[in-house]
Amino acid sequence: MSNLRVDTIQNSGGTSGPIIEGNVQFSSTAHIVLPKGTTAERPVGVSTGALRYNTESSNVEYYNGTSWVEVSSYDASVRGVFGAGYVAPSNLNTIDYISIQGLGNATDFGDLTVTRGSIAACSSSTRGVFGGGTPLTNTIDYITIATTGNATDFGDLTTARWAFSACSSSTRGVFGGGFTPGPTFYNTIDYITIATTGNATDFGDLTAARGGLTACSSSTRGVFGGGESPGTLYNTLDYITIATTGNATDFGDLTVARTNPAACSSSTRGVFGGGSVVVGPSVSVTNTIDYITIATTGNATDFGDLTTARYSFAACSSSTRGVFGGGYTVPSTFYNIIDYITIASVGNATDFGDLSVARSGLAACSNAHGGLS
Repeated sequence: MSNLRVDTIQNSGGTSGPIIEGNVQFSSTAHIVLPKGTTAERPVGVSTGALRYNTESSNVEYYNGTSWVEVSSYDASVRGVFGAGYVAPSNLNTIDYISIQGLGNATDFGDLTVTRGSIAACSSSTRGVFGGGTPLTNTIDYITIATTGNATDFGDLTTARWAFSACSSSTRGVFGGGFTPGPTFYNTIDYITIATTGNATDFGDLTAARGGLTACSSSTRGVFGGGESPGTLYNTLDYITIATTGNATDFGDLTVARTNPAACSSSTRGVFGGGSVVVGPSVSVTNTIDYITIATTGNATDFGDLTTARYSFAACSSSTRGVFGGGYTVPSTFYNIIDYITIASVGNATDFGDLSVARSGLAACSNAHGGLS
């Protein structure tokens, strides 16, 4: 049988390759090389089903007719769970979930034990834990992430508070900051062992007492960012070693001082998005996303922008993708928006879908975040 060797095949205009219709079979034991490029170089105006290799995320991705979706990292068991929240005039006990590596709207999961907003959440690979909130409570409850159903009582925080944050390793959840009416702002850090139940234990103190902060983690280190206290808006980043106890240490600064942002992480990178850049009763929101390398210290670097500027929302992540959900801005606009980023790259967020209920003051966790790697 004769062999035909051709270096290049192009159309008659010499501008592109041919269109091949029908079945094509490759019998070689070699390989086929896909087109490749960065996230910023993703082609537009392509047909549904187009394939390429993303050199930033190191994943094959396909175009689903709306956006580019990673193929090699898809796992329907990787769940993000959003809990609680506020939509005028009521707090909520709503829990809903998504498959982080896909796209689409959130699905009802069940209910928290207490209706509340402005809570914090953390998780292991099996269990999600939600704590505190308004109306003022020290309640901690938990869910099994892989199932659906209502939350179960876990224990109590050392101090009842709201507008605080949480991060976790595979074994320990850590809650930091917050405030109560008065107002009283806390530098409190307390922790739980996620696989058990029981009351939280004192861990140490943040570098500054503040509420409206957020947090993310690697498997060893938790990082708290942003927040406010009376008359002060923070760009502060401070960190802890999750497996120990003790006071937090200065890490660096966010690119923008803000309160009520949201954060998520891979095992190496923490990402902070959104927030209000005005302290007090006024609100001016930002769509800014910035990132840090968790294992080092230093100031955050610009990442890109959210699809919509907002604050008082939540974020969760897989090992590769960060997802932001919900939020609020004036005048009285509550969002059901979910948007996502590829954590290892930089660039603007992309639409993911919608929460089951538009709301602010919610919290989120997942079974595959950076603290578990």
